Amino acid sequence: MDSALARLRRGGPGSERWRREARRLSRLVHGEPGGQDLAEVVALAHPERLARRRSADSPVYLMASGTAVEAPAALRHCEWLAVAVADRTPGHAHGTVRLAAPADEELARRVGAPLLKDRRTVEWADGDVRAVQEETLGAITLQSRPLRDPDPAQVRSALLDGLRTAGLGLLHWTKDAERLRDRLAFLHIAIGDPWPAVDDAALLSEVDHWLEPELSRAGKRADLERISAAAGLRRLVPWSQAARFDELAPDTVEVPSGSQVRIDYSGDVPALPVKLQEVFGWRRVPELADGRVALVLQLLSPAGRPAAVTSDLESFWANGYPQVRAELRGRYPKHPWPDDPTTAAPTGRTKNRR
Repeated sequence: MDSALARLRRGGPGSERWRREARRLSRLVHGEPGGQDLAEVVALAHPERLARRRSADSPVYLMASGTAVEAPAALRHCEWLAVAVADRTPGHAHGTVRLAAPADEELARRVGAPLLKDRRTVEWADGDVRAVQEETLGAITLQSRPLRDPDPAQVRSALLDGLRTAGLGLLHWTKDAERLRDRLAFLHIAIGDPWPAVDDAALLSEVDHWLEPELSRAGKRADLERISAAAGLRRLVPWSQAARFDELAPDTVEVPSGSQVRIDYSGDVPALPVKLQEVFGWRRVPELADGRVALVLQLLSPAGRPAAVTSDLESFWANGYPQVRAELRGRYPKHPWPDDPTTAAPTGRTKNRR
């Protein structure tokens, strides 16, 4: 039995109508004259399928629905298309246009009028605040220009997104600010309340407390880079304990030689890097946070190289020091290496300079 398609091809009943439809579909694909009328019909039926080329040389179009589709070569000269049929092959990044007619922006605006919107966008993008006013047709951007008067609340929100995305390093951090943060972190771990957590998550959750009013005055990344992290962190020092901050987590310690040596709070336990000869006479290491944490001494050779690490000086003088003395006094003969370091005079100088 002949199929209906075979009868139509031989010129049977209805064949002329079939040929007209075939020619119409061919025009849709190839964009022949009459395409604008066809585009309007397609767009009226499916305004969400109005599509605009992403760039001058791109075969990819973005439909008002937000779907990206790739057009056949015969239609890629058109900036706008009214897509009748498109599908997507699993695993492909874009859909594929099967039937479409050339269109233009005038038709898209007229037929797709219900999809037209004016939108103000303030967001963190490409490493800075992006504030634009856009006219869109669904997912398609028709026009975009800088927004001169962005909502301050939206700008602040965008800057917060930037801090979350790029990190608190966007602020102005000096070495003193980093040390202040390390000291606060130590007290939070060693004592707890009222000393606050100062990790990134905690600081980002407390921006109202420590980054205001500077954050609300900022409008762009460059403004963030001018905000002093140190000034903000000082606001986190609990007022009831502020007078004891330097006592609980001192910046420096005076060693027996008289030198003021800076404590390193960047590790898990506060450490004091100091030349071994400068702590002669010490029998116990200093304690911080009201005696909760003993300093770790990083004892250095006269050249400043690590010689020993201890938080128990009595044990070190009795057991560790004789070995260190034996290893180093021949290498550094100009420096004192007494038999009994607990009674020797501390010094940072050589024997001759003493």
